[in-house]
Amino acid sequence: MSQLSLPLARPPGAREDRFLIGESNAQAVQLLERWATWPVLTGIITGPRKSGRSLLARTMVARSGGTMIDDADRTDEVALFHAWNAAQADHRPLFLVAERAPPSWAVRLPDLRSRLGASVVAQIGPPDDALAHDLLAQLIDRHELVAQPDIVAWILRRIERTHLAILRTAEALEEDASRRGNRRLSIPTARATLTTAGLLREPDAQI
Repeated sequence: MSQLSLPLARPPGAREDRFLIGESNAQAVQLLERWATWPVLTGIITGPRKSGRSLLARTMVARSGGTMIDDADRTDEVALFHAWNAAQADHRPLFLVAERAPPSWAVRLPDLRSRLGASVVAQIGPPDDALAHDLLAQLIDRHELVAQPDIVAWILRRIERTHLAILRTAEALEEDASRRGNRRLSIPTARATLTTAGLLREPDAQI
């Protein structure tokens, strides 16, 4: 699996602003990068919690000069309607971010419903194996933890395969490392930490 980084215009060292691309989100990225070819200049980015959908939208705004609305499914409908129309009039893409696509939104305005239905939908899926590995490795590096590749692989075999679970795993490991005063991870410490945090699916699995 190939992976790319889409850096934002951020100060050096802002490593959290790297959007990693894998099989589960590559099609969404490719679709968004072709915004100039869309039938209407509004794209809807959907995906699970902590999947990087807002980061991807900010990246596209920085690249295209467009605008974005986070939590678009909970945004005032009149404001959303005007934003959609403005994007077409100004020839600047509008990126809407939500967990699910508009058919699941409770849209009351018929004109807005039809406009959303005409918009492009870029869907981010659950992380594939390679992306899950790189996401966890990136988070471990961000938290300045030290982990050998076999430890990362051991953890990934035993946690839920979601963006949110990977994020919570890294946070739990960082909190425990700070408490212990030792940032080097081992399988025994990872097992104890993640069992306590309720993140291990197989707490008694063998090494």
